[in-house]
Amino acid sequence: MEYHADVKNIMILRDRKNSFATVKQRRENLKMTDKVIENNQVVIMGEIISKFTFSHEIYGEGFYLVDVLVPRLSEASDVIPLMVSERLLDVEQDYIGQKISVSGQFRSYNRHDEVKNKLVLSVFVREITFIEEIGESSKTNQIFLDGYICKAPVYRKTPLGREIADVLLAVNRPYGKSDYIPCICWGRNAHYSSTFEVGTRCCVWGRIQSREYMKKISETDAEKRVAFEVSVSKLEKIEE
Repeated sequence: MEYHADVKNIMILRDRKNSFATVKQRRENLKMTDKVIENNQVVIMGEIISKFTFSHEIYGEGFYLVDVLVPRLSEASDVIPLMVSERLLDVEQDYIGQKISVSGQFRSYNRHDEVKNKLVLSVFVREITFIEEIGESSKTNQIFLDGYICKAPVYRKTPLGREIADVLLAVNRPYGKSDYIPCICWGRNAHYSSTFEVGTRCCVWGRIQSREYMKKISETDAEKRVAFEVSVSKLEKIEE
């Protein structure tokens, strides 16, 4: 009887140890997820200018796209697509004209077209709040990214002599995924980022901008398209 009691006690202790290990692992996973979320932060304030359109479904949860008009400090503005869960908002309603403040992450995915893949970008919304007005001094468009150079930066000068560098940043996400975010650096930051090698870790601060351009689709035809990128105002190289 004593032998069986000892075996039973050992099994109970082992189960407790395994339980503690599981709890510890969960805590570590949560810490890792929080850390990963911190490396991609977006805050947007703007006016809804479209209805919700279905994008995709994951494990029974539907995700929808909606366009938001975000004012710049100048008279210009950007149209930024938001990816919103149907569990966050009633996507059947018409919210056109209403103003919102959202926080989330700038994400990318590859859409497979007939000829090639296309990088599609949107703000994945985690929190959304309806607001009355957008103050003139409000910071309507902010983004922070902590990622890695995944393609050699392309440095060039505009016809007016302005320095520009195109940078593609890989920003890690939980479960081994990454978002690939195109960034554009200006002036001294353009010159500085052009020296970064592939694999360099860096942090960028700036805003998300939409930019129209003409895409040549044949010898005689071209169509208007919209590109989304991060306009970088601050850049830091992280030594590891």
